[in-house]
Amino acid sequence: RPRLTPPTTADCQPRYEVPDIFRNFMSQLEAMPRSWSKVVNSMVACRTAVLGGHKLECDHCDIEEYSYNSCRNRHCPKCQFLTKERWIQDRENDLLPVRYFHVVFTIPHELVPLIFCHDKNKQIGFDILFRAASETLKEVARTRLKAEIGFTAVLHTWTQTLLKHPHIHMIVPGGGLSLDGERWIQTRPNFFLPLKILSQVFRGKFLEYFEKAFSEFQFPESMARYASPDEFKMLLIDAARKDFVVYAKSPFAGPKQVIKYLGQYTHRIAISNHRIENVTADGQVTFRYRDSKNNNQTAHMTITALEFMRRFLGHVLPDGYCRIRHFGFLASRAKSEKLKLARKLLNAKVIEPVKDESWQVLMKRLTGHDVNRCPHCRVGTLVRVAVLLPKRARRDTS
Repeated sequence: RPRLTPPTTADCQPRYEVPDIFRNFMSQLEAMPRSWSKVVNSMVACRTAVLGGHKLECDHCDIEEYSYNSCRNRHCPKCQFLTKERWIQDRENDLLPVRYFHVVFTIPHELVPLIFCHDKNKQIGFDILFRAASETLKEVARTRLKAEIGFTAVLHTWTQTLLKHPHIHMIVPGGGLSLDGERWIQTRPNFFLPLKILSQVFRGKFLEYFEKAFSEFQFPESMARYASPDEFKMLLIDAARKDFVVYAKSPFAGPKQVIKYLGQYTHRIAISNHRIENVTADGQVTFRYRDSKNNNQTAHMTITALEFMRRFLGHVLPDGYCRIRHFGFLASRAKSEKLKLARKLLNAKVIEPVKDESWQVLMKRLTGHDVNRCPHCRVGTLVRVAVLLPKRARRDTS
């Protein structure tokens, strides 16, 4: 049986990590598509000698340390913290001194298997989700609020137990530019737009675009029945009978809360290392989750390592797919002019951008931990004395 020893690290470090599970049990996986293999290989190699790194030496006690490079794969649970923080810094200049709303768009589970059965279908389905949700928000705001709004949309594809559940999180300022561009139109403090109308418009748009994409979808053996136009039509009819749930969470009091909240959603992956409670040598994985059916109480689930890996990999995005997008007056082609106008109409102060920081300086500012301080004597500074070249994986010639 594979041997799995929890890493002996500082208390703040997780005892078990997602890459450990793949490293010890990936032989149980059947042949994987290239996109999955790429993610698995990156995670397993992350912060190991395979990727190279640096040899460090303390200028006080002369102890030697080795620091290995990160894989920087967006699905890797080790590589999201600094990426997330830098992204949030870049967004600070986009914030306005108004209330913000959090709106979520979901689709019925009947459509999920077809979307997730092939990478091309994922791309088509997720694009439709972005398009239908963003058009719905902009059009209803234009009709009901008589304003042009701007917002950031983030795609998530999972539930707390790693099941497939594609949905879009929208972070939306509470108001917009009047259609003539002469004033800022504010929403009511605790009401953005009518959710029932948002849901109805969203359902119509999503199903329309989904039907038009029929010829683009792939139909592997498990989904072969839907290659028939009649069966595909029946799938859409079944989905149309279901609710396309759109819900809003409590509004934020101001921009500072938005920044903190954004960090919880923008670079989140299916499961973090800290949620993994136990991994046994015979391949049982226990993790923590919030039980939405029990008032979001903390619960635990145990599944096999094979099932855990399958669920995790089911959320790998197609290569190059953009899961964070900006719309309305926050879209890249409009932001320079219209966001500036919104600031002017709101008499908002211009936020000075944070100067570029090294990852070491950023870590110290955010966590108080000086990664350059020697962990042994806690007096000296770790100095880079050598570069460690990446090690190529040995090819199996058997």
